[in-house]
Amino acid sequence: MGGVVIAVSRSATHTLVKPNLDRIRLLRGLGVEGDAHLGETVQHRSRVARDPSQPNLRQVHLIHAELHDELRATGFAVSPGQMGENVTTRGLDLLGLPTGTRLYLGDTAVVEVTGLRNPCAQLDRIQAGLMAATLGRDEHGNLIRKAGVMGIVVAGGEIRPGDPVHAELPPGPRKSLEPV
Repeated sequence: MGGVVIAVSRSATHTLVKPNLDRIRLLRGLGVEGDAHLGETVQHRSRVARDPSQPNLRQVHLIHAELHDELRATGFAVSPGQMGENVTTRGLDLLGLPTGTRLYLGDTAVVEVTGLRNPCAQLDRIQAGLMAATLGRDEHGNLIRKAGVMGIVVAGGEIRPGDPVHAELPPGPRKSLEPV
């Protein structure tokens, strides 16, 4: 199971949109060097307000470029980094991965998938209706969150656009992704 990195992004401040860069560096157990969400404990402001001692299961945010394609086809103007992601991939079904999947990015970086990103109302600041567009329903009426996955850094390293991404599934039984 493999794909490619399309873009890498980070922001030192708590802004939704993250500018694209030539490279980012992942730091083991912390996240993206220079990103506002770097840390062993939660850094997302709403989660810090609830309990600042929680482990940071959202060190790295990954979105599949296919979501951007889907959103553009319905009239949204979105591009890599705009929805707060650090890594934009293509060719890998991120949403179909089980919890604990390891993503090997570039030469040395490894991110363990912890769960789904729960889209928030901040997406509507980019364009009205964007949050709703990142949600769907399956054939049973269950909510589908399409805004990417979150993970923790288990091995550091640099990631660049064009780098390969390879998924290694965890041993069974496997657990479906849930929001983190």
